[in-house]
Amino acid sequence: MDEINFQDKMNQILDRIKELPAAQAPAATETTDTVTARRDRVQTSVNELQDALDYLRLSVKYLVFDLEATRRENAYLRRMIEQSIGERERNQKPDESRDEERPDFGSNGWE
Repeated sequence: MDEINFQDKMNQILDRIKELPAAQAPAATETTDTVTARRDRVQTSVNELQDALDYLRLSVKYLVFDLEATRRENAYLRRMIEQSIGERERNQKPDESRDEERPDFGSNGWE
């Protein structure tokens, strides 16, 4: 029930309460006041819940964004490491081959 319908129904009830005998009217008025207060508390709770859900949705979106950014960053860093390792291996291979081509005079006793 939306606010307008609720207010219409409450006004109808209050109009009927006014038609009651004086002895019954205070109890009925107190009951309507209690119902109105409860409805206000429920409405406040619903609004707080909606705010909490909005905050939760925003937090989840941020976490998903952060996760995707972290994955991209990790992939980028992996590529950098792989390139660095590849360059190091390429730079080491020519050095190793040069060592293999040189005669080892120390092992033959020619110093």
